[in-house]
Amino acid sequence: MPDPLPISQALAGHDALARLGRLLHESKRRMAVVAPALPGALSRFIKPGPVDEEGWSLIAANAAVAAKLRQLQPRLEELLAEQGIQPHKVRIKVEQQG
Repeated sequence: MPDPLPISQALAGHDALARLGRLLHESKRRMAVVAPALPGALSRFIKPGPVDEEGWSLIAANAAVAAKLRQLQPRLEELLAEQGIQPHKVRIKVEQQG
């Protein structure tokens, strides 16, 4: 039985998977940029979401976290713009339970 491929090698070997890997990396990069602006305890309840041609989504654990993120949204977008990240639009979504 051949040795399993490392995930990075599998992603690089397939166009659709390579694109998915780039988008995942970009989402994590954006999260690293905005993380310092998130109040300490709040960051535990936020996940980086998908990136597309219109912007980036942050996934909030519940409606209260989403409301706080909406208050911070202009600052988060400002931080992304300062880093030259385009598009810098941030969408806030509540995680689907169930």
